[in-house]
Amino acid sequence: MSTKKIVVVSAGLSTPSSTRQLADRLAADTLGILRERGVDVEVQTFELRDLAHDITNHLLMGFAPPKLQEALDAVASADGLIAVTPIFTTSYAGLFKSFIDVIDPQALTDLPVLIGATGGTPRHSLAIDYAIRPLFTYLHAIPVTTGVFAATSDWGGTGEAGDGVRSLPDRVFRGASELADLVERTDRSELVNDPFALDRPMGHLIGGLAGE
Repeated sequence: MSTKKIVVVSAGLSTPSSTRQLADRLAADTLGILRERGVDVEVQTFELRDLAHDITNHLLMGFAPPKLQEALDAVASADGLIAVTPIFTTSYAGLFKSFIDVIDPQALTDLPVLIGATGGTPRHSLAIDYAIRPLFTYLHAIPVTTGVFAATSDWGGTGEAGDGVRSLPDRVFRGASELADLVERTDRSELVNDPFALDRPMGHLIGGLAGE
């Protein structure tokens, strides 16, 4: 069995970042579950704040500098994606959306995605289902059922959420398990993400020119 590749994208803006902390927990649980099943797996993590200038330049100029291109290539060739963003004004961070905007539209096809988000209060968790999940579904990715939201209160105390709500560690493990299930049986090796590829052979273009 070939090595599975999981890419982690964190859109946190501060240092230290609760967004990165959640991303690391999701990655660690997914990695552990897959390795327990005997699956070889490697994880590559990208902090979007380190790529912010490159992302902006790409949006303006249409060209990806080497560090940004490395991240784009990693996502396109991944077997699974963990994408975590802070929630601002009831939706994903602008930096997160800008990164998604510079990914090739075909690069996320059939890619399993575990969505994570952080915010001040639990009510912001709704953004996962009404803002972030539709974004990945539109790009033909496969978001797992469980989206993992971490509010400020989740990082303190015993980790027990109460009121029938799963604790953060439980939610992290559940989401990671769902991603591991998809990654284990996903084969994206035949997907080609060539920005210069044509949907049809060039013959139809040549024939069209000859008829003019």
